[in-house]
Amino acid sequence: MDREELLNATPEDSGEPKKQKSPLVSLEKDLEFYADAIKEVAIEIMVEGISAYPIFIAHQHEVKLGEIILNKEDLNTEWTIQASTLEEFVEKGIINKEKKEQFLKVYKKPENFMCVFVIVPEGANFIYYPYKGR
Repeated sequence: MDREELLNATPEDSGEPKKQKSPLVSLEKDLEFYADAIKEVAIEIMVEGISAYPIFIAHQHEVKLGEIILNKEDLNTEWTIQASTLEEFVEKGIINKEKKEQFLKVYKKPENFMCVFVIVPEGANFIYYPYKGR
């Protein structure tokens, strides 16, 4: 699923049209705001040899995965971002060991894109969001 599909996703309900905007519209706004900080953390994760595959978790509740780097409460935004790695995702079983190679084939260059695992009440999915100037 690409960014446009996620942003244009509409909530499904009993057939009544909803005027509510997708929460992913606010996510795009926050990712734009957070981009420099996220890129800095991604580079740090790679340079320090922690992982060649940083993954960021975007959520609005509480998640026991990775470490909080940008807290929505502190920054007056709508999404909290946590930093993690491919290794942690495999270790915790979010990415099946057998699917790791498949995941790596679609993983985009972390210097150009942030890999974001977006968690919403309906489920979770990976998106790749470009850094400014890309």
